[in-house]
Amino acid sequence: MSNPRVRKIADRIQVIVAQMLERRIKDPRLGFVTVTDVRVSGDSQQASIFYTAMSDDPAELAATAAALESAKGLLRSEVAKQLGMRHAPTLEFHHDALPETARHLDEVLARAKAQDDAVAASRGSAYAGDEDPYKKPREASEDDLDDAAWDDE
Repeated sequence: MSNPRVRKIADRIQVIVAQMLERRIKDPRLGFVTVTDVRVSGDSQQASIFYTAMSDDPAELAATAAALESAKGLLRSEVAKQLGMRHAPTLEFHHDALPETARHLDEVLARAKAQDDAVAASRGSAYAGDEDPYKKPREASEDDLDDAAWDDE
């Protein structure tokens, strides 16, 4: 989808489908659906529409997918009418797994942070080596002073 024309078509299809789902499609099986992305093939003959639904219940997700599948013809005709293209792209609906993946990553990161905090708490404040790793200047003793006296002679 590197072609700017194809990108504009995809953006326009996303807006049209979202407006149609909000205003004209009155299927009770259709829950709260958000169109997240649209990808159009290079020849503008196929459009893959990615959506998310607010429900986590598999039965409701299946009902939403069935409602979108039954409304596909009406949506395609409206897309063709508003785009004014010679051939209307065929529409395919795909459930977008991005929110579930993001939620799973957040849970994994929270678990890792909790484990890091537990390891840091169990470590305590003991140093691996000396408490002060920097070398101090050696204090002169009487033997050193005697050796220095012999060096002067």
